[in-house]
Amino acid sequence: MGPAKTSTVRASVGASESFDTVEAAAQAADRARAGLDPPCDLAVVFASGQHLGMAKWLLSEVHERLEPATLIGCGAGGTLAGGRELEDTPGVVVWAASLPGAELETMHLTAERDGEGFRLLGLPESLSERADEQAADESLLALCDPFSFPPEELLGALERSRPHVPVLGGLASASFAGGAVLLRDGEVHTDGAVALRLRGAQVLPCVSQGAGPVGPEMAITRAEANVIGQLAGKPAMERLGEVIAALPEHERELVASGVLIGLVIDENRPEYERGDFLVRPIIGADRESGAIAIGEPVRVGQTVRLHVRDAASADEDLREALRAQAQALGSDGAAGALLFTCNGRGSHMFDLPDHDAAAVEDSLGAPTAGFFCAGEIGPVGGRNFLHGFTATIAVFPA
Repeated sequence: MGPAKTSTVRASVGASESFDTVEAAAQAADRARAGLDPPCDLAVVFASGQHLGMAKWLLSEVHERLEPATLIGCGAGGTLAGGRELEDTPGVVVWAASLPGAELETMHLTAERDGEGFRLLGLPESLSERADEQAADESLLALCDPFSFPPEELLGALERSRPHVPVLGGLASASFAGGAVLLRDGEVHTDGAVALRLRGAQVLPCVSQGAGPVGPEMAITRAEANVIGQLAGKPAMERLGEVIAALPEHERELVASGVLIGLVIDENRPEYERGDFLVRPIIGADRESGAIAIGEPVRVGQTVRLHVRDAASADEDLREALRAQAQALGSDGAAGALLFTCNGRGSHMFDLPDHDAAAVEDSLGAPTAGFFCAGEIGPVGGRNFLHGFTATIAVFPA
């Protein structure tokens, strides 16, 4: 007799470090199945580069052992599961979920040039046309090829049609024969993006941008496109110099490693906390005018604040975001989570191994899987963005 059926969300995760692809897929799928009440409504699969040449065999094993109704996945430069991070060793991770009452729809998206922009192909009409009412408990998981698909086009399209739907995911970080490997149900794709639309299943986004704020808030008083001309009535470089000079010594030392600009997205809040800023690097400066350029459009009147990034601020930011998420979940807690973390984090940023995976495990205590991304997708201030150096988490409440 199998496990009793349940009406609550359940999730399970399995992982394998075997060098043999078929064996690794079988082990990971079996371990995921062992902790799940059937049916398996969703399987999410991440596989390191060593396994991508046999992606079809990998998919076959997962389908045979889990019989998932839907599946998405991609090639990963490193995998995460059960509080561990496998950065430089073979890994297959299978995350499986039972989502009673939910509607799940997978899709393969591509983009083709249309004049100066792009046209998305494969996006269902129900997602591309603006809805009169926002559906409750709707979200999208997206895994994109960083070379053939512009994720900003997808986020822009959904901002117009589904402005409050959270989009979470990341850019594939391992390839085979020069192309990405994306998994959708029983198919293997080498370009575009694969996505899963969920309706009737709550997914809570948790985004840690790995940076801490320093100095005072400032208003942009001159701007054009992505160039900040003035901050609080002075040339941007001059104002930033004043702010940095006034910082405590330990914060000035952090600034020496690089300055980031945090942009407030929702100006309607009474005060701005750490998660209310979209953090972007300074990508250029003009000494003659004192202007700076960042990787995001800006506007006059927008509030900004300096941010710094190091291991300590990244650790603090992640743990604070997870504490807030745990409080929002309440006593029921999480059934499972998917973690999309930057491939510049892990051992490249932290001295201790398994940092992000262990932090999520400690905070949520739920079956978690993920991978090291070439870019992470998640909402800040109610809008979806493509990030870097971020840990983005899709949390499934119990």
